[in-house]
Amino acid sequence: MGHLDLALWLVRQASPEMAALVAKLMVIDKRPSQAKYIVPNFLANADPLVERFERWARAHLATGFSLQDAARALSVTPRTLQRRTEAVLGKSPLAFFQDMRVERAQHLVALGQDLETIASEVGYAESATLRNLLRRRTGRTVRELKADLQ
Repeated sequence: MGHLDLALWLVRQASPEMAALVAKLMVIDKRPSQAKYIVPNFLANADPLVERFERWARAHLATGFSLQDAARALSVTPRTLQRRTEAVLGKSPLAFFQDMRVERAQHLVALGQDLETIASEVGYAESATLRNLLRRRTGRTVRELKADLQ
């Protein structure tokens, strides 16, 4: 498995977050479902517009989502952005944005950051809102998420 360690080391040099995600995707554990390791936004790279939207969205997690602002930044109409994300990802731009917020929040929970800081970083004024969203989306409490990732 040394070749995998080397590959992860090389990826880590460019992006520690990407290396963590790749390592997580490669894990095979005793859980019957591997669904949590699937990266739906991986499909975003299949389309240049959706890939640009993903980069824009990641840069704007803390400020919130506006379809009009995203479309303007990408020099397309809101309808074009809506159609392309639904065609490529099978979800609306807002749903994709929310998924990225949850993904980022889960990563920060794993790093041990406090929920107030995480909420601010992913665009929520209240940590209670983020706590409820994480529970709804993952089916687990923040405490359980921390325990799972340790």
